Amino acid sequence: MREIIKAIRVTLVLWGITAIIYPLILLVIGQIAFNSQANGSLIMKQGVVVGSALIGQNFTSEKYFWSRPSTTNYSSFAASDYEPTKGENLSQRTGVSGASNLAPSNSALLKRGNKKDGFQGVKIELDRLKKAGIKPTADLVYTSGSSLDPHISEEAARAQVQRIAKVRSLNPNQVEMLVSKNTDGRFLGIFGEPGVNVLKLNLALDGLQ
Repeated sequence: MREIIKAIRVTLVLWGITAIIYPLILLVIGQIAFNSQANGSLIMKQGVVVGSALIGQNFTSEKYFWSRPSTTNYSSFAASDYEPTKGENLSQRTGVSGASNLAPSNSALLKRGNKKDGFQGVKIELDRLKKAGIKPTADLVYTSGSSLDPHISEEAARAQVQRIAKVRSLNPNQVEMLVSKNTDGRFLGIFGEPGVNVLKLNLALDGLQ
């Protein structure tokens, strides 16, 4: 009986440490030292949440930098358009992330999505970029592994500078400076490649006017 009581006490103590005390300590540290990151890295504009620095958004307007294509629609289905019986609609409604896993030799990759869904097939993307006078880059044509990537490469951003400057009647040098200011460097200076957060860049663009 004594061994059973001891085992129960040990279980309760360990449960209290691992299930209550430890999570509370991490919660307090996160809210105090890393408040923004712990709450989703939300981006505010005039007191209103407009997005997260970690989740991409679909920009299609001529006056904004275009983001990377996605296989999801960022949960932007209108209630009237949502049909729960369709599996593809369910994944878009819930914002499930993930790539299509289609090989370059798969013909379905070329016709992925449609205009109504907000993301385009490879051929449509290439035609759109060609029409806008933008040099195609891999990240402006293909989706990322998660399909929620908020960044594009510096090359992809700079390829759109002339179009943005023309549409907004801005000096191209102004737009170039914005791209430089909103470019995130390599992690710890050595890991990964520099990237431009499209949402932050477009908000800064609106700030010019």
